[in-house]
Amino acid sequence: MTTIAQETIAQETIAQQQQEQSREAQRPGGRGSEIRRHELAVFLRSRRERITPEQVGLPRGRRRRTPGLRREEVAQLSAVGVTWYTWLEQARAIQVSEQVLDALARTLLLDPSERAHLFQLAGAVDPTPAASCPTITPALRELLRALDPIPACIQNSRYDIQAYNRTYSRLMGDLDAVPPEDRNLLLLVCTNEEWRKSVVLLEETLRVMAAKLRVQQAAHLGDPAWKLMLRRLRAESPEFCEIWERYEVINVRGKTKQFRNPYVGLLTVDHTDLWLAPELGTRLVTMVPSDEETRERMEKLYEMFADGE
Repeated sequence: MTTIAQETIAQETIAQQQQEQSREAQRPGGRGSEIRRHELAVFLRSRRERITPEQVGLPRGRRRRTPGLRREEVAQLSAVGVTWYTWLEQARAIQVSEQVLDALARTLLLDPSERAHLFQLAGAVDPTPAASCPTITPALRELLRALDPIPACIQNSRYDIQAYNRTYSRLMGDLDAVPPEDRNLLLLVCTNEEWRKSVVLLEETLRVMAAKLRVQQAAHLGDPAWKLMLRRLRAESPEFCEIWERYEVINVRGKTKQFRNPYVGLLTVDHTDLWLAPELGTRLVTMVPSDEETRERMEKLYEMFADGE
């Protein structure tokens, strides 16, 4: 019988092999590079042509002959050059960054499967929480379910929420309604009004989260996923920018926290991090009730949404 550790190592090995194969295919003259560029070009054109201007907030106009969006419209919405995007659809040998692929995926309204296909064709690693994580094994998902009605999730060191149980999905709002690529705890607490209202002592919480993030960032300088996440936070939250520029650092573990749950009221919990893969920053986060009233409210919260499993 394989252990969780063996299963995790096996999946991480497969992921590393796939990444190496992608890098090989991306190298000039590498095996399959020309085929991948052609498939990427065809895929982008097909997705561009299926989107109507109205879907992305653009006027249709009277003289539109191109089905779907024009190349210049995709380039504008993705903040890339028209010539560069045209070359991409012509299967030319140009480099494509993870940030540009992320922007194209958003512009073209790709679902998770299509997004994964885009990054695979480009020979790149998806840096967002939507990407699959080899550390999240079936055994860990079963553990999360077994912990209900105690809210629990699995996060990495940049606060991406990679898996969660039913009670956690409603702890601060409706997490199921959040697109997978947006399931980052710090991003949600900075930009989502429902989540912001649920956090008692919001300013202090943001300062602690940013300070812990600063500590973890030191081990990931230059990492595309981290650069993309920080760029997004700066662009969407002036509050985060102000806190981030303080350069505060802290490494706090467990702590008592309070949430104003929109369904059952005030919850007081003991927050605990259990490290699953410290080298990857992966941890199991649990929110154990601090008092009997909170325990009863958590049970009620779980029962309210248990039918959705």
